[in-house]
Amino acid sequence: MSVTEINFDGLIGPSHNYAGLSLGNLASSRNAGAVAYPRAAALQGIEKMRGNIRLGLAQGMFLPQWRPDMSWLAQLGTDIGAAEPHIRAAAMSASSMWAANAATVSPASDTADGRTHLTVANLVTMPHRSHEWPQTLAQLRVAFSDPRAFAVHAPVPAPFGDEGAANHMRLCDHHGAAGVEIFVYGRSGGPFPARQHLEASKAVARLHGLDPARTLFVEQSEEAIAAGAFHNDVVAVANERVLFAHEMAFADKAGLYADLRAAMPGVEIVEVPASAVSLADAIKSYLFNAQLVTLPDGGMALILPTEAQETPAVWQWLEQMVAGNWPIRRLVPVDVRQSMANGGGPACLRLRVVADPATIDPRFIMDEGKLDAIARIVTDYWPEQIAPDDLSGTRLIARIEQSWLTLVDHLQLSGDLLP
Repeated sequence: MSVTEINFDGLIGPSHNYAGLSLGNLASSRNAGAVAYPRAAALQGIEKMRGNIRLGLAQGMFLPQWRPDMSWLAQLGTDIGAAEPHIRAAAMSASSMWAANAATVSPASDTADGRTHLTVANLVTMPHRSHEWPQTLAQLRVAFSDPRAFAVHAPVPAPFGDEGAANHMRLCDHHGAAGVEIFVYGRSGGPFPARQHLEASKAVARLHGLDPARTLFVEQSEEAIAAGAFHNDVVAVANERVLFAHEMAFADKAGLYADLRAAMPGVEIVEVPASAVSLADAIKSYLFNAQLVTLPDGGMALILPTEAQETPAVWQWLEQMVAGNWPIRRLVPVDVRQSMANGGGPACLRLRVVADPATIDPRFIMDEGKLDAIARIVTDYWPEQIAPDDLSGTRLIARIEQSWLTLVDHLQLSGDLLP
């Protein structure tokens, strides 16, 4: 069995819009009401996936969800025409594109039964995301259907908020080795809600059969949440033996660092000091919402948004880092501006799964030829632009639905995923 890390990106859906639904997400709030460009957004995401493949990385993809979510509206006793504007916008949300919130994943080497475990996130804190999990669960159960290799769990029940891999990190000697899993939760975020609850994190760890001696529960700092780090992956990211984090990411960083060094001697902690990069600059640039990956030659690269280049303090610090004796040796900027404008950087768009690709449904595994075909569908079918006032238009809704049906039919997933 050949175990590797596969990055599953969420394809940005045809209903991508800027309705400003995410309290605590500063970019989402700042761009509320702006015109969004779904076609350009999806093509940017496809280019990011193509770039990963060219770096020699394994690449998967999750599909957008069916929008508008009529079944959710029906549960609320309404439909897309009669719903209040904020409910209509929630039913049309394309936020499932941020696959980091799809689930929490524990590789087989960490679990008691030797299978890779995935628990779909409930996302109960935000109404526009709380109805994503049934369609996400359906995709996960198709993509990871081999019961010998995978266990796919339903969400932790409400009211315990679970935001998936965006609040989960893993450190290990190499991806196939047993690791230390870190669950990051919040207690308070000043004016903003802390979305990941400790109770949910502990439930996921139990469901996955993790070794308590190699499982850490860490509190995110209130200052980070209040500054707009609504998920841990906005202020920290880990890969193999490296933790890359802002100085103010955690409530008790000294305790975390001590626990990590005890559980995993040789761990490398790359901390960005607040004196060099403020929390505000880190969050504006999404410096940490980057994919920290191991390249085929064994070196590490940081795949980060082009906004990091445009933030002087951030880029200066990064250039000094790669010029020094640090484990991260390469910077790979990518253009995901449409996602960034709604508060999601490169790491938001992907879910990391360590597994043997041969055990995964091949329809979800990408290569450049598959991406070329999907890009043609996006170019032909995705709306060019959407303003929030367009969301109730019958022609737009019909186009969004046809776009989704065309993609699903092309991938031969109609029989598995039709709403």
